[in-house]
Amino acid sequence: MTTKKTTLKSVFLTGLLVLVPLAITLWVLGLVIGTMDQTLLLLPLSWQPERVFGFHLPGLGAVLTLAFIFIVGLLTQNFIGQKLVGWWDVVVRHIPVVGPLYTSVKQVSDTLLSSSGNAFRKALLIEYPRKGSYTIGFLTGIPGGDVLNHLKEEHVSVYVPTTPNPTSGFFLMMPKSEVIELDMSVDAALKYIVSMGVVAPNAPPAPVAPARRPTEPPL
Repeated sequence: MTTKKTTLKSVFLTGLLVLVPLAITLWVLGLVIGTMDQTLLLLPLSWQPERVFGFHLPGLGAVLTLAFIFIVGLLTQNFIGQKLVGWWDVVVRHIPVVGPLYTSVKQVSDTLLSSSGNAFRKALLIEYPRKGSYTIGFLTGIPGGDVLNHLKEEHVSVYVPTTPNPTSGFFLMMPKSEVIELDMSVDAALKYIVSMGVVAPNAPPAPVAPARRPTEPPL
């Protein structure tokens, strides 16, 4: 009887291991597509799918949103598009309340999304939140402004994400001598954090010592 219960339990857990990741993935996709489908509400009433086709087309908003992003990126790569974007930035920056918020968000997005940026390019091992306890953070840059006048040694800016939601976390300025740069990609580090340490990254291959040549006999 015990063996049968154990077998049923293992079969049930095996089914959960297969279905839970699939269910969560489908739920996230449904949430994203449903959110992007809300952009269809911006279309004129006569252009909305319910009026044109007579029924709702799930995912159409997501397709249109991606297409719109692609077209904007394509248009802003030429000289005229860059001039229009520059003009738009100047106008928005001078709007009260909106300007400072837009500028801050743009600086963060430029840093994170730019291919030439250095944010989230290195995974670090730091001692946090107390001595003897370690966690993984990401190098985001170096402190600047008046902060430098109050730091006694070279510091680095570190973002420490929370688990299992890495979109929230803590911003720390730590002495450079107290952080350890890991031989680990950012993707592997994020996967390690999101899985709460369950999915451990592969260890880097050990360096191979050069083969020793056999000692040649004396002439």
